[in-house]
Amino acid sequence: MIPYPNIKPEIFSIGPLSVRWYGLMYVVGYVIGFKLLQKRARQGLIRIRYAACESMITHIIIGMLLGARLVYALVYNWDYYSVNPLHIIRIWEGGLSFHGAALGMMVACAFFARKNKLRVYEVTDSLGYCAAPGLFFGRMGNFFNAELYGRATDVPWAMIFPTDKEQIPRHPSQLYQGITEGIVLFLVLFFYQRYLIKTGRLRHGLVGAMFLMGYGALRFGTEFFREPDAQLGFVLSSLSMGQVLCVLTVIAGIAMHLHSLKTMSVFKPKQQSEAELQKIS
Repeated sequence: MIPYPNIKPEIFSIGPLSVRWYGLMYVVGYVIGFKLLQKRARQGLIRIRYAACESMITHIIIGMLLGARLVYALVYNWDYYSVNPLHIIRIWEGGLSFHGAALGMMVACAFFARKNKLRVYEVTDSLGYCAAPGLFFGRMGNFFNAELYGRATDVPWAMIFPTDKEQIPRHPSQLYQGITEGIVLFLVLFFYQRYLIKTGRLRHGLVGAMFLMGYGALRFGTEFFREPDAQLGFVLSSLSMGQVLCVLTVIAGIAMHLHSLKTMSVFKPKQQSEAELQKIS
């Protein structure tokens, strides 16, 4: 067994204001995602300027928070929130769903695409590609918070998490999910996109579809090591709610891939100049 590192959730605090590792991880994820989005704009993979990159990130953050909270309340803990509906806005108390966040961000992408006269798939491709590294940092935030830990095990790298009421060795499933959903998935998207460009097969929608299929498949596997939500347990035989939603995510990815092949034309990205990217309008 490996001792759980004694990491305090708070980095430092000044009066009532505190900076937590969890929040810092999300900030790092968004900064990296923003830089990747700017790079995609330079490469001509999304036809926006730098000023629009900031607007897109704002749309995504709002969509993520609304979707993540609402789906968590409706799907994961409806018994509680149906009695306490006003508590849904207490987002600081925790309780977010990634699948809900993905849904909210895709809706936000549709609004942003319409506003900026872009193809929706053009925006969702960038969302999936730029969001993948952030998933790694998000899971590291879960690990620092000692939350969403794994199932009981006797593997040599098991840990006892300080927030676990049973105080038994468990899988550090946050690390499994961070590595697979964040690092492995980003590498898959990177090499898949490069393959599409080199072979002249790039279409809007294919990278976003690969994100959905890859995330759904990878998380479905790692969920076998993660402790199911206490209020739900297993919802379909030995499957958790997360795994059920992952199956739907993979199906959505397949449908998106087929629709892209049917409706989107092959295109070659055109590099944008720095001067053009710096223009406000």
